[in-house]
Amino acid sequence: MMVQEGIVAELTEMAELLKILGEPMRLAILALLQERELSVTAITKLLQASQPNTSQHLRKLRSAGLIRETKRGQFVYYSLNLEEYPDLKIFLSQLPGRATRLNELAQLTMYDDTDE
Repeated sequence: MMVQEGIVAELTEMAELLKILGEPMRLAILALLQERELSVTAITKLLQASQPNTSQHLRKLRSAGLIRETKRGQFVYYSLNLEEYPDLKIFLSQLPGRATRLNELAQLTMYDDTDE
């Protein structure tokens, strides 16, 4: 019976992860962060979203343990935290639009990548 409960708990955890990944905006954020760490300002600009909307999605991703935040002075930067999810790294590497993301990231200015 204990084995069954363990399996159910693992399946429940996986279902929650898939629910989080089922939101296109969150997938887009993860796709950007697989390239490099970014500030809220940069993510908001790149996704052409509102800052509150971006922050809400970042909170959910952070709560799920998929990203981490690092504070440097007054700025907060986000990066992937996928050590526990090696298969997710592979999945993210297959998302469409990588060339476009890399081009957009290359065009970010220093100002765009700070939370001013």
